[in-house]
Amino acid sequence: MHFNMKEATEVLERTPQSLEYFLSGLSEGWLLCNEGEGTWNVSEVIEHLIEGEKNNWLPRLEFILQEGESKPFPPFDRYSHINERSERSFEQKLLEFKTVRKQNITKLKALIEPELHLDLTGSHPEFGTVKLSELLSTWVVHDLTHISQIVRVMAERYRTDVGPWKEYLGILKSNHDR
Repeated sequence: MHFNMKEATEVLERTPQSLEYFLSGLSEGWLLCNEGEGTWNVSEVIEHLIEGEKNNWLPRLEFILQEGESKPFPPFDRYSHINERSERSFEQKLLEFKTVRKQNITKLKALIEPELHLDLTGSHPEFGTVKLSELLSTWVVHDLTHISQIVRVMAERYRTDVGPWKEYLGILKSNHDR
């Protein structure tokens, strides 16, 4: 097992600032492009990250601490941000993500003692028994997945514009040219 609480929080703490630095001030062309029908644009990914902060990671962690495996934790609707369109500006979304994440990291550090809690288990509605350390590991990899998705979606915008260089750009080859 490679999970390390200190290392996990290093990534979790940096994600909002990394996204803010990378995405703030970009034109709508970058923020609203996607990979085709049924895919998310950058703005929707940020909304999904906010939704996860509010209704997934910490609520499930607290549920494990309180309920253990006595009952499954509530399902998380990964697509709720699509159904509930927001009128906030992109900068407001980034700020909200940063604010909620900071609160969650503070809570996480207050609630979890790695030597006592990482092996605690809960009941996932689809997977059954899961460890708290698996939930935390997933939170980190979820961040990395969506950072990768954001970069991939943005690269897709220039797929045809790069011409023959596409052959040397792995980010474009990995999506459509398998």
